[in-house]
Amino acid sequence: MLKDVDVLTPPIVESVFRSCLFKDGESTDNHIVAEGIVQTVGFHPGRIEDYRPAIHGLLAELPDNFKTSGGGGNSFLNACIDKHGNQWTGMHQTVEQLVLLGIAIDEVEFCLPRDMWRTLPGSMPYFMIIQ
Repeated sequence: MLKDVDVLTPPIVESVFRSCLFKDGESTDNHIVAEGIVQTVGFHPGRIEDYRPAIHGLLAELPDNFKTSGGGGNSFLNACIDKHGNQWTGMHQTVEQLVLLGIAIDEVEFCLPRDMWRTLPGSMPYFMIIQ
């Protein structure tokens, strides 16, 4: 299991995301809900907690302008670029998986309510990382 992650790649994000989902036959009574842009996911609370350090590490790889201690938030559309200026993914679905994981550990919040997103560039939300 990934505990500490300092490299942001699509396979790592997808692996952590899938690992935190419920498996067939597991009770979903105590799920953690994360509402993203196009999907809402229920995560397994124990596995979210197990992967908290990895999720924190992945979020830390985004540019400082996403962080409350930096710029205070940025557009979802810019989250495909890491803090080193490299495009780490070309898939919005993978970025959303990272955002959903961040929401699940209470380290990501959208800057505006959903009904205001249409006023933003590309009608895409801005989010901030609480770090």
